[in-house]
Amino acid sequence: MFGRIHFISGLPRAGSTLLAALLRQNPRFQASMSGPLAGLFGSLLTEMSARSEFSVFITDVQRQRMLRGLFEQYYADEPAEVVFDTHRSWCARLPALATLFPESKVIACVRQVSWIVDSLERRIRQNALQPSSIFNYTTSGTVYTRANGIAGPEGMVGYAYDALKEAFYGEHADRLLLVQYETLVSDPAKALAAIYDFLGETAFRHDTEHVHYDATAFDTKAGTPGLHEVRPKVEAQERPTILPPDLFRRFENDAFWCNPKLNTRGVRIV
Repeated sequence: MFGRIHFISGLPRAGSTLLAALLRQNPRFQASMSGPLAGLFGSLLTEMSARSEFSVFITDVQRQRMLRGLFEQYYADEPAEVVFDTHRSWCARLPALATLFPESKVIACVRQVSWIVDSLERRIRQNALQPSSIFNYTTSGTVYTRANGIAGPEGMVGYAYDALKEAFYGEHADRLLLVQYETLVSDPAKALAAIYDFLGETAFRHDTEHVHYDATAFDTKAGTPGLHEVRPKVEAQERPTILPPDLFRRFENDAFWCNPKLNTRGVRIV
């Protein structure tokens, strides 16, 4: 069973799958795209709450044991010394993670929100004949309704954005590292060095020229082939946006982490 656990969270389309693909090159590490643990964690937490008439039989000590046991059993066959579990909701669960895994850290991937919306829209258009689960397989929307849906409080981007701000300004911000997509793709060595330093891990030479990650089956089932596609070579690629100008400008000022005056907790950013 794994020895330590850390978490990858943050915004969608911000490099979390690429980061996992890089980290897993280290034979001591295990990392992957978003998995089922966060959902199971939330369900178990709910079932042990006062919503259940049997909650009176469950102590906080038992809750902790069962919640830790969920992680331990899920990764019971994992030989890696360090596991990174990925999900956008982990940023909203820092108090619980701090209680269950006091030594754990959270790496939050971030990106200019306009480009996140652009990236999702681009993927939808590339699969124009396959309705996506991202939008409940509806086909009648426009770029504006799709942007409104993902940017809303319960949307893919909106929820993750709010969770990120909760972590960034919360009392456990010291266990948070923000990795900017722009840094990860333009200077992966710098981003990885910051991550290793943050985690207190021994440096490892990663191969950024030959990166591999295959999530074809998952993406196809979600109706969005290529959603988690990782290019073999890590590099920044300049391109024009496909969003209407007014929609692109709508999100231009949302990257709060770029303003040092707003970093009241001194969160590390690379």
